[in-house]
Amino acid sequence: MISLLIVLSFTILSVQAQTLRAGVNLANVTITNDGDIDDNKMLTSFQVGFSGDVFITKHFFFQPGIYLTGKGSKTQSGSTTDATYFRATSNPYYVEIPANFVFKTDPLPVKFFAGAGPYIAMGVAGKNKVDGKFLGTSFSSEENITWSNDDPSTLDYEEGAGYGIMKRFDYGFNILGGIETRGAVFSVNYGLGLAKLQSGSNSSADDKNKHRVLSFVVGIKL
Repeated sequence: MISLLIVLSFTILSVQAQTLRAGVNLANVTITNDGDIDDNKMLTSFQVGFSGDVFITKHFFFQPGIYLTGKGSKTQSGSTTDATYFRATSNPYYVEIPANFVFKTDPLPVKFFAGAGPYIAMGVAGKNKVDGKFLGTSFSSEENITWSNDDPSTLDYEEGAGYGIMKRFDYGFNILGGIETRGAVFSVNYGLGLAKLQSGSNSSADDKNKHRVLSFVVGIKL
């Protein structure tokens, strides 16, 4: 999988019609097997990277990309002004490669576009933070996220699994839309993760905790 990501990265960077893009992520994690989320757990993060346009037909384009993107969620009980409160944040960062297919309207001063496609991602960094107060006494801790060494080709076994360890690889689907001018792109993207986050949780009876990311992105055409 790592070799595939490297090959895809060089392929994307070699596409001539490139866009440098950056944006704000509103990240969350599902809390039920049905994919529901708790809005109060939304975490603000970011993404930055490149995308490219590969012409297919008059209105259709293949749009690969490579981004550094932040995901995760937060949990809070009580308020920081209370004598007792608790707050935990998990903010993993991934190198993500989407492979979207996009429809664009006829050339005008402003073109509209919409599309969808799969993505794969590899966890590269991140932190888990905890802070709070108990009866007026403050406490806090911060540690780097520990990733498993999972090999996706071994479908029935996860290497390096363990309690408190996050799966290295994520995958899912993107839905996107926006507007495009001669020199800039403005888009909204929703990432629907399909991989479970907890290491070692391969049981189909527990599909909770998958990434959900709403992104607002500005791109500059190179």
